[in-house]
Amino acid sequence: MPPSRPPAESPLVLDDQGQPRSRLYGDVYFSTLDGLAESRAVFLQGCGLPEAWAGRRRFTVGELGFGTGLNILALLDLWRRTAPAGAWLDIFSIEAHPLAAEEAAAVLAAWPEVADLAELLVRRWPGRARGFHRLDLPEVRATLDLAVMEAGEALAGWTGAADAWFLDGFAPSANPQMWRQEVLDLVAARSAAGARAATFTVAGDVRRGLQAAGFEVAKRPGFGRKRERLEARRPGEPVSRPAPSRVAVIGAGVAGASVRRALGLQGVEAVVFDARGRGSGGSGNPAALVTPRLDAGLGRVAALFAQALARARRLYQETPEAVIAEGVLQLARSERDAGRFARIAASDLFEPGEMLALDADAAAERAREPVGPGLWQGGALVVRPQTVLAAWLPEVTVANVAEVRHDGASWRLAAPSGEVLGRFDAVAVCAGPGASALVEAIPLQPVRGQIGIARGAEAPAAAWGGYAAPADGGIVFGATHDRDEASDEVRPADHRRNLDLLAGGLPRLARGISPDEVLGRASVRAVTPDRLPAAGRVPGAPDGLHILGGLGSRGFCLAPLLAEHLVAQMLGAPSPLPAAPAEAVAPDRFLRRAARRSGGGFTPD
Repeated sequence: MPPSRPPAESPLVLDDQGQPRSRLYGDVYFSTLDGLAESRAVFLQGCGLPEAWAGRRRFTVGELGFGTGLNILALLDLWRRTAPAGAWLDIFSIEAHPLAAEEAAAVLAAWPEVADLAELLVRRWPGRARGFHRLDLPEVRATLDLAVMEAGEALAGWTGAADAWFLDGFAPSANPQMWRQEVLDLVAARSAAGARAATFTVAGDVRRGLQAAGFEVAKRPGFGRKRERLEARRPGEPVSRPAPSRVAVIGAGVAGASVRRALGLQGVEAVVFDARGRGSGGSGNPAALVTPRLDAGLGRVAALFAQALARARRLYQETPEAVIAEGVLQLARSERDAGRFARIAASDLFEPGEMLALDADAAAERAREPVGPGLWQGGALVVRPQTVLAAWLPEVTVANVAEVRHDGASWRLAAPSGEVLGRFDAVAVCAGPGASALVEAIPLQPVRGQIGIARGAEAPAAAWGGYAAPADGGIVFGATHDRDEASDEVRPADHRRNLDLLAGGLPRLARGISPDEVLGRASVRAVTPDRLPAAGRVPGAPDGLHILGGLGSRGFCLAPLLAEHLVAQMLGAPSPLPAAPAEAVAPDRFLRRAARRSGGGFTPD
């Protein structure tokens, strides 16, 4: 649950009757008569629910104005009582000024009939960082993605298609930005054929705006003191696509484990293959840093890593015994870093107070020895890789997959001997540097890294180009970075290199470690030419072949979110990743760039 905040910062105030109102817009969050009854009458009935989801495998609801979450509680309550067996509900909601969890809990306590759902929602309440926040609700077979930003930006970034819309912004007179034509056009663009929309307002600008966006609009009897409300419908009939029921995942590191976790949450059978078993490659170290790539440009790459860190943190904190330590100190490497750190600390991409720029004295206190300025990453973690993999990847088939081929009906996996290992509806290649042998369209470069392990030593989690992290019984530090090397043999000379690297950041710690006592582990990771991962459908391949690779040394930060993005594409579900970051990691970007350089065009199959 996100931390509380001072009342002065809250968008919520209570009026003389105790009714919650928006401090920013001066309007009520819901009817003064009965907010839950209003949600059911205006939005559920107005969108033709539950009849609209009858016989559907997936159903997607979009909402403008998350507010207290009351509409979503009404929706979840109806869904759990009437949803088709095995169906999944995807929800996308937008809120520029989110409440704190304790504020929502106090407001929602007025409806004890949905107290269990309110407790579930509040326990997983999103944060306040600008971006998309995912909430898993498997207890009711639902997922909620909340966009904390203005409506136009959120709709432009969302890549889903809603079957129903709850248009519940504050009144047009109080919040005209929510109802402008640009927003209504984006609602239409993000609507499936036959989508329904409902709203409490019958303002002429809203009616005409919905009609201009392509909706058929009709007035209906209103709720309570409101005489009328609106219902709208997009022409056409809904179309559903078949989804895979059995998926092969190749690779048993954090990428494969994350894909398997995301598929399992959706009830999809996943068979995981790895030639050497779970955690045998780069994901098998005694400890792993979960840190973002720090990008002071604060563009789409920064947004990707900020969202990935938030998602990874929540999932690891929910995994018993996975977290070793919270918070990582980033040390400055040049005079420019102090300015970079200040810009990052001030960014709204992270939760308030999560990133703190430190002077040398404050950084030294956290480092436990004299250092220069730093950036305290309070949301970063150190985790136990094997604990995460064991929880997310309980079973692994030890086999070497040498070929992945589509035979026109399904995907066939074969061993080097030609033995067929299985047939599947879809495949996710998560094999690190080994992915190159299976997916030729993605340029991957092997990078060998050796870590040092010092038993009995103690250190805070810190990074500076090298890193040190607490591990069970000692510390992990390093690491070497040798491109185009694929050996995982431990080299004694690299112990010295790692100690020298450690001395460059934490010299006092390095002086206390004898080279003769250093142990090590080497593994090979994969990187792409632009040092960003590849996550999604493999270009040029038949439908159903996906890759999650090129994670480099940020796998434990990136993999959980990107796996959900990949699985959403695979299942035809809305992605948790906005369009701009998704474009940055799209596997076809290398072919598109090559086509632009040659003056030609590229159209993926």
